[in-house]
Amino acid sequence: MTEALEIRSGDVRRAAEVLLEAERSVTARGPITAQWPDLDLQSAYTVQYEALQQRLHRGETLIGVKLGLTSRAKQIRMGIDSPSLAWLTDAMVLPAGVPLPRERLIHPRAEPEIVFVMGERLAGPGVTAATALAAVERVYGGVEIIDSRYRDFKFTLADAVADNSSSGLFVLGPVGRSPDGMDLLHEACLLEVDGQITDSATGAAVQGHPAEALALAANSLGARGLAIEAGAVVLTGGMTDAVHVRPGARVAAHFSTLGTVTIAGGTACRSST
Repeated sequence: MTEALEIRSGDVRRAAEVLLEAERSVTARGPITAQWPDLDLQSAYTVQYEALQQRLHRGETLIGVKLGLTSRAKQIRMGIDSPSLAWLTDAMVLPAGVPLPRERLIHPRAEPEIVFVMGERLAGPGVTAATALAAVERVYGGVEIIDSRYRDFKFTLADAVADNSSSGLFVLGPVGRSPDGMDLLHEACLLEVDGQITDSATGAAVQGHPAEALALAANSLGARGLAIEAGAVVLTGGMTDAVHVRPGARVAAHFSTLGTVTIAGGTACRSST
């Protein structure tokens, strides 16, 4: 942490609290750069890390990392031109078959992802796609439910990073494969909403190859003295643009070799069952 960020440590803590409170109260707000106009990317990652510490303090467990904005489609939609990195905790896991808990979400959107579960610790700098993939134990298809705390998903990259890259929930698919022999570049996914195919992509949409996204994550963390630990879950980023998940909707991601992941949109109110 730089001296400048240490001087602003009170603001860092407050910004993290503001975003976590928006998440807790399920209330959209304006970008925090309106309140802290000097928030740069380095400061935003400090806010993000402070929010992680607060999550851990309240009992959540760190289980992995996620990349955001790795596909060109998502960058175009968000008006952003570079990927971001964020944290996953056990509170973000949605078991397969469980409807979305809409009482926890502001404006959920779904995006299909290729997901890695690490067999070995991966620490940058100098990690390549090949060395990154060699550290992977299993590959899954998955769906991430992103849920920005900002109104209308309007934010700068710094805002998004501070908000843990719009973290919400994620679901892993039923098929876990060894990466050996997999053609992740051409692993295809069809995104279906209420019976209609709305988008499609391959692994090439994610930084050119999902292993490139994994290497990017390891090297970015390495620059901060951090690493991706063995056993960690890594969401490599949305393959397609994200789709809004309305109450009652059914969203399915059909992968060519990694099975199908289905999300039920749930109801506007908490279920009694």
